[in-house]
Amino acid sequence: MFEILSLSAVELGKKIASGEITSVEATKAYLDKIGAVDKDINAYVTVDTEGALKAAEEADKMIAAKKAAGETLSPFAGVPVAIKDNMCIEGMLTSCSSHILDNFYPTYTATAVEMLKEAGAVVLGHTNMDEFAMGSTTETSYYGPTKNPRNTDRVPGGSSGGSAAAVAADECAVALGSDTGGSIRQPASFCGVTGIKPTYGRVSRYGLIAYGSSLDQIGPLGKTVEDCAAMLEVISGHDPKDSTSADAENSKDRIDFTSALIDNVEGMKIGVPRDYFLEGINEDVKAAVLGAAEVLKSKGAIVEEFDLGMVEYAIPAYYVIACAEASSNLERFDGVKYGYRTGEYTDLHNMYKKTRSEGFGAEVKRRIMLGSFVLSSGYYDAYYVKALKVKALIKQAFDKAFEKYDVILGPVAPTTALKCGESLSDPIKMYLGDIYTVSVNLAGLPGISLPCGEDKDGLPVGLQLLGQTFEEKKIIQTAYTFEKYRLSNMDLKCDKDLKDSSYGKEA
Repeated sequence: MFEILSLSAVELGKKIASGEITSVEATKAYLDKIGAVDKDINAYVTVDTEGALKAAEEADKMIAAKKAAGETLSPFAGVPVAIKDNMCIEGMLTSCSSHILDNFYPTYTATAVEMLKEAGAVVLGHTNMDEFAMGSTTETSYYGPTKNPRNTDRVPGGSSGGSAAAVAADECAVALGSDTGGSIRQPASFCGVTGIKPTYGRVSRYGLIAYGSSLDQIGPLGKTVEDCAAMLEVISGHDPKDSTSADAENSKDRIDFTSALIDNVEGMKIGVPRDYFLEGINEDVKAAVLGAAEVLKSKGAIVEEFDLGMVEYAIPAYYVIACAEASSNLERFDGVKYGYRTGEYTDLHNMYKKTRSEGFGAEVKRRIMLGSFVLSSGYYDAYYVKALKVKALIKQAFDKAFEKYDVILGPVAPTTALKCGESLSDPIKMYLGDIYTVSVNLAGLPGISLPCGEDKDGLPVGLQLLGQTFEEKKIIQTAYTFEKYRLSNMDLKCDKDLKDSSYGKEA
């Protein structure tokens, strides 16, 4: 069992394909691990034991048939995966970790999940999340907080904290999360795993219960860059059921992400935004991230500092736009169509009010109210329209940067994993923790988070690499090169490289 759990998803897929391990054996190993540790981690909302074992049996039969016919297998054939609780799976509770959907069983499956199933992956269940993806700690869930497997006194990040924790705790081989303002990258950073937020439109959003429709994007969380690249390859592609799904850019050669797993950054131009390192960042995080820049420089990359600009406007613009879209998207949860309905009410209006008051948690109510305010008469132009203009300026700033650089390097978050309960009492502090991630969603860019070191308490530090739209291959290649170096030099302290570095200092 322990050998199975120690394998990356791609390694496990190869062993299943070769017949060394069956999908049933792998699935049982993960289900046993969930049974042993999830009472302490709370990574899952739903574990579909019976369905997973049945799917594993079918996967073993499919693998045997394809091998006999000489057909190519997906790298995830028979591999157990976990799915964030905001992606519909037919017949499985899909609640967005909210009371208002705690009885919702969809009649269809999200496209990204369907593509994984078609590839032969075995779905173990739905992972915990911040309610309706609104939060950065996975503490706002109706089903209770998820704990960080690296230190259970700490949060796993959010909103995809359940998926990140499940990967980190070996409760699945790989997982799907969604990223609206950093919700894949930040929990990946806090839990010490790898996560990719793809270009907006790269992966279908059909079946993803929306938070901010112009910002949401589904992506993978895994143990390695290879796992995430392979999974992104499986779930990418045009979907006629999603009007925002990219078409022309999604030709087959552009989604061959595993071809970018090359240990070479010779001549690659990497920009390091000076704005990210001047204030508010933890010194251990700064040292680890800038140490990673030095590593890539030693591998032949051209690493330069530059002024990105617009950084201070990203948080307010993001929360105005995201909350405005959330207030509209969550209007459908009224107790009439589906989901929770209050038990006692006097009339239709009273039913609406009581259902939503009882069904939504405090953070969701806060964001609905903020969104309704910025969309209201008299404030629409002052806040929402202005935020859209800022969004356009942020995209222009990135476009200008990518005229010179192939990849932008920076931190994922200003700190490592926070203590449980620390940010719930101070929502503004929680919002400011997204300062390095939200601009990526506003600009629709791809980004990857991968481990680059630890702080003085042994908590993981995440490195963020950003690329121009539809240029995931560049960030995957850069991340893979750094990962190969890090894994072969685990004793190396990045602080040593930082001593001679001028990055992050005032000009």
